[in-house]
This record gives sequence, structure tokens and C-alpha cells, in this order.
Amino acid sequence: MFDLVLYLILILVASVFAGIIGSMAGLGGGVLIVPFLTLYFHVPIYLAIGASIVSVIATSSGSASAYVKDKISNIRVGTFLVLFTTTGAIVGAFLGLRIKNPAAIYLIFGIVLLISVLPLIKKIGEVNQPVNIKNDPIAERLSLQSHYHNLELDKEVNYNVSGVKSGSVMMFVAGILSGLLGIGSGVFKVIAMDLFMKLPIKVSTTTSNFMIGMTAAASAGIYFFNGDVNPYIAAPVAIGVLIGALVGSRLLMKVRGRTVRILFAAVIVVVAIEMLRSGVLLVGGMGLHL
Repeated sequence: MFDLVLYLILILVASVFAGIIGSMAGLGGGVLIVPFLTLYFHVPIYLAIGASIVSVIATSSGSASAYVKDKISNIRVGTFLVLFTTTGAIVGAFLGLRIKNPAAIYLIFGIVLLISVLPLIKKIGEVNQPVNIKNDPIAERLSLQSHYHNLELDKEVNYNVSGVKSGSVMMFVAGILSGLLGIGSGVFKVIAMDLFMKLPIKVSTTTSNFMIGMTAAASAGIYFFNGDVNPYIAAPVAIGVLIGALVGSRLLMKVRGRTVRILFAAVIVVVAIEMLRSGVLLVGGMGLHL
């Protein structure tokens, strides 16, 4: 009994850490929850994905409310793009139930993370605020451009929105990966808004947090009815991630945009390598021995 309680407490602590990083980087926490549960707590990967989906909803609920209150999230952009992410999430969840090989999930997870971090590493040295960005015609019609108070500059910053079509396509892909891997797809949401739509990095991460809960909810029911949501695992994960998300949302207001990118990239690279390593070991029939 003591071992079980200690086990659940450790999951709770790991989830708090995942929630802090996920909230600050717009990841949703699931990008760390799945590796933590599978690699270090030896939870079957489909149960880890089910718990992660629940944690993603908790992260969004915890941090998005703070970002909306501080008027950093772009609600119009998030509401428009969530149409594409939720559609993709439903598709991804059905795909996930058809893939019965855990090694394939590990490898897909690792490859997706490595691909996603490359453009962000390239942008680490760039300025926090995109300049000379023209409004996309769709953004103009939907009034997606907005403003937020930049604490670093201590002034109100206006910004435009470009690349709406390419950003929407990336959001659909993000939704598929969310449903397939249970990661909230915050990685690709941030990339879509930061690189394709040219939003400021803090607007990208906070708007991502606003969206990930809705994206996860679209696929959560599918995993629940398939029996992949274990309450004994999902409960401490959800509580821990929620606490971490609230802490992370406060920290984000005090750190530089460049710091967010560096933190984001470092965490993703480490997790990607571990997931690829585990997938290769499974393919080789060696199992997980960390």
C-alpha cells in the first residue's frame, strides 16, 4: 500500500514539473507526461496517452484562464484555428486505436518532436516581436490582428497575422498528432502561429494553451470508451499538471521570449532522444531497461 501511495506521489510531482514546462512553452504538458509515464513509471503507452489527454485538458483549464485574463491570448485566432485541430484530433484518435505496435508510437513520437524543434532552434536568436508583417486577407476579414502588453518593453504592442492558410493546415496536422499521441499538439500549434502566422512568441504559446483543451477533448471520449483512461493514473496526473500550469502561467509573464524558445527546444530534444531510444529497443526485442 505504501509503495502504491509513493508511486502515485511521484507521478504527481513529475506532473507538476510537466505542467510548468508545458504551460510556459504552450506544449500542454502531455509532451512530457507520456515519456515520463512510459519511460520512468513503466505505464503501458496507451494508458499513458489516455492520462495525458486528461492532463492536457487540465493544463488548458489552468493556464489559459490566466492568459485570457491578462489579454495575451488571441481568442479570435484560437477560436478560428480550433476548428482544424479538433477535426484532426478525432482522425488521430481513431488512427491511434488502430496502431497496435507500441514501438511505432514511440518512434513516431520521437521523430515528430525532433522535426518540430528544428525551426525553433533556428529562431532562438531572432527578435521576440516580428516586424513589418502584413495582414493576411483572411485575417483582415476576420479581424484576427490584435495587441498585448509586453512587459519586457513595458508598452502595448500591436501585431498583424499572416499565413492563415498554411497555419490552418499545420493545425489540422497538430490535431491528428494530438489524437494519436496524446500530447495536446502544443508543439505544432506554437510552430504554426510562430513561424507561419508570424505571431509574437508569447501570443503563440498562450493561444496554444487556450486551444489545447478543446483539441484534447475532441479525442478524449474515444480513448475513454476504449478503456485507455485509468483513473488511478489520470487523477494524479491531472492534479499535478493543473498545479504546474498555474505556476507556469505566472512565470511566463516574467521571462524573455528568447528564454522560452531555449527552454522549449532543450526539453523537446531530450524527450525526443529518449523516445527514439525506447522505440529502437522495442523494435530490437530488448524491452525498456532504463
